[in-house]
Amino acid sequence: MIPEDLRLTSAQYWWIAGITALLAGIYIVVLARRIQPDRFRQLYWPIVVASAIFWTAYGLLLFALAWESFYVKFLPDPSQRGLAGSVLELLLYPPIGLALWWLASRLPGKPAVTFCLLGGLEALPEHLWGIYRLGMLERVPFLRGVSATSVLAFAVPEYMLYWGTVLGLALLLRTAWDWLRPGGNWRTGRRAG
Repeated sequence: MIPEDLRLTSAQYWWIAGITALLAGIYIVVLARRIQPDRFRQLYWPIVVASAIFWTAYGLLLFALAWESFYVKFLPDPSQRGLAGSVLELLLYPPIGLALWWLASRLPGKPAVTFCLLGGLEALPEHLWGIYRLGMLERVPFLRGVSATSVLAFAVPEYMLYWGTVLGLALLLRTAWDWLRPGGNWRTGRRAG
């Protein structure tokens, strides 16, 4: 629950954006060292499953903690929405994760880095919609007076962390699968022998 008297400023958002970018950068370096291109290509279905797990869990957490104090203030026709509608919207994230994986697999550079960077960019249309179409900055009391630029500057590294978490979870799922299957090798993802 977000306190009613909370007020944020653009300067605070810029600071939070900088800290989040630093954390995202460190995490992405770790992922890039851990997930080489051949291993990244093996994460096709694990990305889909990890996207479903992460975004559903995160959505339920937000629903429980911030629905009344944040989302209900700017989403269209909030009286018609609820947990079921929110969970249905989360079904978009597994295909988005698959699209990010597909693009990252084909673009130059380290695919783990590209995946996270593309995930950060995915925040822009969502937040632009919330800011300019749904009036999030005017309707949510603690965001009044915060600039759209500072919110977007925070949203990009925030989503880089989220999609990095999806990628890390996908790696764990694939590693577990490789380890549990008969004759599997958890380090290489290949069968022994």
